[in-house]
Amino acid sequence: MPKLHHFTLDPYSRRIRLSLAEKGETVTLVDERPWSPSQVLRAHNPSGLLPVLVEEQGTAICGVEALGEYLEERDDAKSLLPGNAVARAEIRRLVAWFDVKFYTEVSEPLLTEKVVKRFMQGSTAPDMARVRAALQNLKPHLDYLAWLVEERSWLAGEELTLADLAAAAHLSAIDYIGDIKWAEVPVAKSWYQRIKSRPSFRGLLGDTVAGKPPSASYADLDF
Repeated sequence: MPKLHHFTLDPYSRRIRLSLAEKGETVTLVDERPWSPSQVLRAHNPSGLLPVLVEEQGTAICGVEALGEYLEERDDAKSLLPGNAVARAEIRRLVAWFDVKFYTEVSEPLLTEKVVKRFMQGSTAPDMARVRAALQNLKPHLDYLAWLVEERSWLAGEELTLADLAAAAHLSAIDYIGDIKWAEVPVAKSWYQRIKSRPSFRGLLGDTVAGKPPSASYADLDF
């Protein structure tokens, strides 16, 4: 069976897990610590970055973007990049929005300060200035997400795409630590309830991180 080297709250790993599940593919999850990559991980990917998919024959596909495209090219039976060139460009634009802009402004500071620093040897206390800035940045992103789904059925159009999975991967990691006030963003909440209720999300909802339990409503479909 293929193996996916991942970290539970890594949004990029989560996106690939969702993509695999949407395509009906099963993999063995191999837990990694991105702040201290294992020798096995480095043997597959010298950068030590996640996620890494190792196929049964030993071929390693490294990195979220390469992996996302690889899964599409390998199996287009259920495409997460549907439509014509313009439609696919819009999907990729929104994927980049979350994987670059949202990650830089929200995911990375919150996850680093609230989760990763707990495990890093010799780490300092959380930088609350970074946390406050990230929480301030979160609301405009959720407002933009809400605007998109008010104009469309899903983020990029009339069907679920890789854009929705990228957004859900990041937001679910933040939701795990309880930092989203869903009552203040009802349209975004409605979209998240739809995607959270999909069978592909079940694996993520069972996630736990040692020493950092999920928020009370994390696995609740009627939060």
